[in-house]
Amino acid sequence: MADMRDFGEMDADDKGGVHDYSYEDTGAVDASPGLTPSQTVGPFFAYGLTPGPYGYAFPEIHKTDLAGADVAGERIEIIGHVFDRDGVRVHDAVIEIVQADASGTYVHAPRNDGFTGFGRCGTGAQGKDADTHFKFRTVKPGASQRGAAPFVTLIVTMRGLLNHMITRMYFPEDDLARDPVIAQVPETRRGTLVAKNAGPGRYRFDIRMQGPEETVFFDL
Repeated sequence: MADMRDFGEMDADDKGGVHDYSYEDTGAVDASPGLTPSQTVGPFFAYGLTPGPYGYAFPEIHKTDLAGADVAGERIEIIGHVFDRDGVRVHDAVIEIVQADASGTYVHAPRNDGFTGFGRCGTGAQGKDADTHFKFRTVKPGASQRGAAPFVTLIVTMRGLLNHMITRMYFPEDDLARDPVIAQVPETRRGTLVAKNAGPGRYRFDIRMQGPEETVFFDL
């Protein structure tokens, strides 16, 4: 560790600086606002944002069930895991989803049916099987624009990331041929954006952060 005992008397001329580093003069230095450097999220963010999966009896800020009794549409369930580059399940990721309703409309203000189009889930050990899955109950979204296929946006935050990652989940039964976003993805990688059928009204969508089957992420 550097010897900092004489730091308060440092001469800026000796260090190529443009102002006096003496503690007594710091009040005279004009502020230089700028961007705060990016850093990875701390080790406890998943516990704080999604306490339930980790066994903490605190209320969740956002729910995993987006489809209350008054919400119109086909009920579906989305399940999946997050895998690192070695194929190991990530136990401290936070998955958020954003979606349109069954008519293809996004929520921009509170609605009478309670639908928000937003959900959040942690991948901590859930249930007796101590599984690190995420699960959402919602309604299948409608197409939000002409020619586009219905999709759900997923946002991933986890250890080691400077910024969250964004991807999409499309449905296997829909026609993706004219979707303008899918068309920009190399054909060999489009499958990473399509969910798999896991039973009636149930879809599996695994997210692979790296590796040969890495999920396609979007730069937004």
